Amino acid sequence: MASKRQSQVASTVKRNFSVVLQQEGTYVYGVEPLVTVTNVVMTPDMGEAKIYLSVYNVEDKQTVILQMEDNLTRLRQLLAQRIRKHVRRIPYISVYLDDTLDEMYRLNDLFDRMKDDKKEQ
Repeated sequence: MASKRQSQVASTVKRNFSVVLQQEGTYVYGVEPLVTVTNVVMTPDMGEAKIYLSVYNVEDKQTVILQMEDNLTRLRQLLAQRIRKHVRRIPYISVYLDDTLDEMYRLNDLFDRMKDDKKEQ
């Protein structure tokens, strides 16, 4: 369970990294994909922020994540400019693909098909 301070820093990172993606995301991964920050998990020492992202409007979502990993130092610098007055140390960031929404849609579709099959019988 995260401490109160971890939760506070995580929400600060989440809010500000979302703004960074809105302003600079098109330079990193292009115009087409829509990328949103779904969750941020801070390590206990506040040294690393694990940022979970949802990617829409593109088939190959892992490519977007790889493009962001290639530009991680630039994204960290932009994040640092926004949060430097709120934290003592700027955390290193790592990005991960959050596919829970895709999984939810897949399961809903599966359940709908099961209902339709049951009605047909």
